[in-house]
Amino acid sequence: MSKAIKDPEKHVERMKRIKEHVDRRIAKAQEDKGTFVLLTGNGKGKSSSSLGMVARALGHGMKVGVVQFLKGEWDTGEISFFKQHENVQWHIMSSGFTWETQNREQDKASSEEAWAHAKALLQDDSIDLVVLDELTYLLHYEYLNEDDVVSAIINRPENQHLVVSGRGASESLIELADTVSEIKEIKHAFKRGIKAQKGLEY
Repeated sequence: MSKAIKDPEKHVERMKRIKEHVDRRIAKAQEDKGTFVLLTGNGKGKSSSSLGMVARALGHGMKVGVVQFLKGEWDTGEISFFKQHENVQWHIMSSGFTWETQNREQDKASSEEAWAHAKALLQDDSIDLVVLDELTYLLHYEYLNEDDVVSAIINRPENQHLVVSGRGASESLIELADTVSEIKEIKHAFKRGIKAQKGLEY
């Protein structure tokens, strides 16, 4: 990060140059199309960021579809809140986390069932935003066919926005995405013996 300029006149000159640069970039960015945002990395906040975009879209009167992979039957605040909204379709993978089932065939079947909901959303041009929460895990464990997932993303309606979250995103998803953010963990309360907190983690 550059040092702050204390001289008022120099500060104004720098800010003018920055504004001119930003204005030029905004002027060039005039394409209006569905955007694919990928949130990955080991840090906390990927799903929370995704759901923040759900709230933003709903605030604009848009229609949203959410599929949560690996979440199971958790009683979370976001599910209770968003499922009340008439513009949201919400699907949750039935079997929950893989370490809970310890059954690969069951996990694969549950993954394919959840993916069928996701694929339907990706083909529905009435849905403005699709969120596929924790999808990356299913590709990592090879529960889903990655070519099928990539094809569905590529062929979704032109103006449909997509958010995919999860650790260890594949190179294919990174290459496809318009925006990629890697959330880095510095430290986490859980590692200090603090249990998951209502309103923060669920």
